[in-house]
Amino acid sequence: MLTIDPKKKVKSFSTRDYVYEILKENIISLKIKPGQNISEKEISEMLEVSRTPVREAFVKLAQEELVEVYPQRGTVVSLIDLFHVEEARFIREHLERATVRVACEKFTDASLVVLETNLIMQKQCVQENNFEKLFELDEAFHHTISIGCGKERISLLIQQMNAHINRIRMLSLAANYNWDLILEQHEQIFNAIKEKKPDVADKVMEEHLKKLRFDQENLKIEYSQYFK
Repeated sequence: MLTIDPKKKVKSFSTRDYVYEILKENIISLKIKPGQNISEKEISEMLEVSRTPVREAFVKLAQEELVEVYPQRGTVVSLIDLFHVEEARFIREHLERATVRVACEKFTDASLVVLETNLIMQKQCVQENNFEKLFELDEAFHHTISIGCGKERISLLIQQMNAHINRIRMLSLAANYNWDLILEQHEQIFNAIKEKKPDVADKVMEEHLKKLRFDQENLKIEYSQYFK
């Protein structure tokens, strides 16, 4: 049975955007699972909107390859494609490594405070076993690095292509893969920025983002039904 969380507040300008953001959020968080059927009628009833914006949202999600439309089966949430995941990871790695080097030179004191506060909250999430909040803080941690050195558009660019990689990241956190290692690497990145050590920050960021390669191979074995 399909269940989604419609409570997330969305900054949008149309009903279509609202439906799109809600569906995308639930697909990435795996509340709507890879391979699961979804229908215009069902979604429109759950979100209390007409079927037209739902249909338009489906089209947009299909363009991003998050859903697939079949003549007989209807609309199905796309299985995780590791080719898309690796392509996004590769681009993200090189952009974030370059960004963190700039951060070591130009990071503001105010952003350091924000980053340190984020780390404290991450530790609390690990203690409370709250992987969904940890995912949000992970996103905010990397976004703060971009903002703090004046490279916010790079972060926005990464977000645009992150849908496929984020499903792997969410699945990895839900499976409790190396939370302590993630936290340790975030602390090392923070310290390298604070101490203005670009070579150290670059190396740790590379290791941090290449970790996903190991995770995805293990996840593909454990959750084979979610993958192409």
